Amino acid sequence: MLHQTEYVPQQYKLKETPETVNERVETSIFLQSFAAKELTRLPSSWSFEALRSNVFRTTFSTPEHPLPPFPSAVRPCPKFDGITPSVTGGNDGCSRSITLGKVKVVVEWSGAPLVSVFLDGSPTAIHKDLPFRSYATDSTGVAHYTAYKKDTLHVGLGEKAAPMDLGGRGFLITASDTFGYDAYRTDPLYKHIPLLINVTSEGCIGIFSTSHARGSWAVGSEIDGMWGHYKVYRQAHGGLEEYLIVGSTVAEVVRSYAELVGFPLLVPRYMMGYVGGGMKYSMEDSPRACDSILNFIKNCEKHDMPCSAFQMSSGYTVAETEPKTRNVMTWNRHRFPDPRAFTRECHQHGVRLLANVKPYVLANHPNYRELQENGAFFTDPATKATAVARLWSAGGGESGEGSHIDFTSAAGYDWWYKGVQDLKNVGIDAMWNDNNEYNMPSDDWQCALEKVVVPEGLSRRDIGLWGRAMNTELNGKSSHDATVEAEPDARPFVLTRSATAGTMKYCASSWSGDNVTSWEGMKGANALALNAGFSLLQCYGHDIGGFEGPQPTPEHLVRWIQLGIHSPRFVINCYKTNPDDNLIGDVIEPWQYPSVNPIIRTAIKRRYELVPYTYSQMLKSHREAIPPQRWTGWGYESDSNVWSKEILKGDTQYWFGDALLIAGVYEPGVSSAKVYLPGHATDPGFLNLSAPHQYLQSGKWHEISSTWHTSIPVLARIGSAIPVGKCIPTTCRAENDPEFPNMAKDDWRGVEIFPPPAPHHPGLPSNIDSAKGSSGPGNWFTSDWLEDDGVSPAHKADLFMVNVSYRVSDNDIEVKVICNKEGNFEPLWANDGLTIILPVGDERSVKVAGENQTATLEGNRDEKGRRTWKVAVEHST
Repeated sequence: MLHQTEYVPQQYKLKETPETVNERVETSIFLQSFAAKELTRLPSSWSFEALRSNVFRTTFSTPEHPLPPFPSAVRPCPKFDGITPSVTGGNDGCSRSITLGKVKVVVEWSGAPLVSVFLDGSPTAIHKDLPFRSYATDSTGVAHYTAYKKDTLHVGLGEKAAPMDLGGRGFLITASDTFGYDAYRTDPLYKHIPLLINVTSEGCIGIFSTSHARGSWAVGSEIDGMWGHYKVYRQAHGGLEEYLIVGSTVAEVVRSYAELVGFPLLVPRYMMGYVGGGMKYSMEDSPRACDSILNFIKNCEKHDMPCSAFQMSSGYTVAETEPKTRNVMTWNRHRFPDPRAFTRECHQHGVRLLANVKPYVLANHPNYRELQENGAFFTDPATKATAVARLWSAGGGESGEGSHIDFTSAAGYDWWYKGVQDLKNVGIDAMWNDNNEYNMPSDDWQCALEKVVVPEGLSRRDIGLWGRAMNTELNGKSSHDATVEAEPDARPFVLTRSATAGTMKYCASSWSGDNVTSWEGMKGANALALNAGFSLLQCYGHDIGGFEGPQPTPEHLVRWIQLGIHSPRFVINCYKTNPDDNLIGDVIEPWQYPSVNPIIRTAIKRRYELVPYTYSQMLKSHREAIPPQRWTGWGYESDSNVWSKEILKGDTQYWFGDALLIAGVYEPGVSSAKVYLPGHATDPGFLNLSAPHQYLQSGKWHEISSTWHTSIPVLARIGSAIPVGKCIPTTCRAENDPEFPNMAKDDWRGVEIFPPPAPHHPGLPSNIDSAKGSSGPGNWFTSDWLEDDGVSPAHKADLFMVNVSYRVSDNDIEVKVICNKEGNFEPLWANDGLTIILPVGDERSVKVAGENQTATLEGNRDEKGRRTWKVAVEHST
């Protein structure tokens, strides 16, 4: 990718006949380059199309630089939802202005094509191409240069090292197996998602390439005397297909991006619980691995630390005889003599199982020769034989020869598909697609191309053009489709380590890979999660405590768990190698430090209490592409302080849903944290959910007491509400499931509300308005959440919607609860009503708005000393 033979065509003319649409439309521009003095150059084709009122497609190609043959997004047909485009042409015949609602685009081609985008009538472009250097061929690939806005926020690119703001740095767009990476310095990591979003207080724009080929983004990290600072996306192979996505807010851009590539998949509700794991459990021969995993589950019960799922590492596939390497889609029958009996017993304890599967086959695998003969692997054109690589085989850093599965081949795709179905048939609940970065050594390896559509006239089969990452996506598709066929009435769940933009059509969740135990790594992981959320990796988390590295101290483990319970995915999984134990490694168990067991138990149970809230965020993610874990400035773009360097780093605090602002403690021995509460002084403010439970003003930095035996800072936005459930795993279904007997029923729902404080509340700052709230007397605060049965496929999952409104006076709080449903599902708690939970120290009465409804003060305060009131729910008609 360092080789450079850049050529920028400077002369273009309109094509008389568009190549990619049947009819001529004024919102589309098709250009052809010409250069009489450079007849040796192949002509370049360039196009611009308006597809939505805020989504535009640009292509740039030559006969030697074909458009991406397997794009990660399918071009949508133009649709402007009632907006009539306004199109004007320039007097010189080399420009056109297209206005669609609040967006205006000016395209000029007197030289190299230039696209400028304006928003809301502003005379200043929020995006523009770089003059004289905009679109270039570069050896086998292309480059696209755009202007760089300093001191603005750049986010996305799937998963990149901290800080959150990507500005001023350069990144490789490829995926790599980065075992033990540095959360602030390592690049690339595991994802291949070329989506870059520039966020400003005046508007936002996303640039998205559909190619799976290797590339790079320089986000203002390059500077030139003629062009100054600029941004440049370079692609190693093929032509450019790129989408511009415009929005007043970053939320608009992310949603429009989801409409292009697909909204996040619906996640099973059980994945909102605690997910255990660790390499050691499935690697043991004595005791057998099946018994080790069951002992882990029983220890969870013994220590009263609930667990909903377990990630089975690849030790279950290790050969029983030498060489003891991992043979995917096989079972070690010593460690697991009866896989179905094992899965059934885990299910009896209410624990689901995820099986680790890796998309490569080592040379000593019992099926290797057959797969090779059937063409399941890539071909090396230098040898005309199966392409062979060094692959991870046993312990840390150990390798053996083998081959990656070519998922464009019928033999490879179908073998994997059958292997997934076999795992499902013995009771495995979900697939864990691991080590699927396809970090292969040669662009020249050839693909079979039997399972993909080959564009007409394209003869190239090399993975350079088609992209290694294409196989990550097809790996996800095979796992997903096989899961759906094996269990059509259950919600499919595939966890993937690597991802492309298209992969998440098949994989519902991902995580930050093989992190390291360190305070700095725990902090930097927040920034990774925020950029993942911008990129639609929204059911995302980390290996709590660190996958690699030393054991966390008791304090560090507590801090990490306190942070982790406030994220979409909560998993403790590790492989802690050492020189004396390279094969099995050590594990992190939440009860391993007796001195802090009560603190960790309390935190994990709080995770389960929050399941209705967390799961509602996942339902909203699926429907609206709103990440559950998001930047402090999301929705608060008018607050100038959210643009400060401290907040743009994204590594110390974040929103968890609409109601909770979370901040961590990232150094040992520290008992307070500095937190910025977004908003303005006139906003109602925030409530500290830990002692001393003070009310805090918006638009200011605060020092929050945070001793590690209590909590990290968790601040509730005044006027919000969060649904809570039981502090144990529950099922939303009324009928009993013989595979998961004795599961507790989700038949109780509480609602923690956070009203403005009553007058003369202890410790009330003078600038916080009391009872009536800063928004005026009698105003209603409204929150809502979503529920379904948690396990049905998305197209069969009926939605239940709850709206809670309340307003306050000096002496009481008036509450109104309205429920609505789409379909037949009704939660088990609905007929029993809701328990309204007041903040600690709030002694006001609760009454119900409307006729024939009452609120009843429940006899005992809860374990936190809070007053609770029982309220009936009203069903809308």
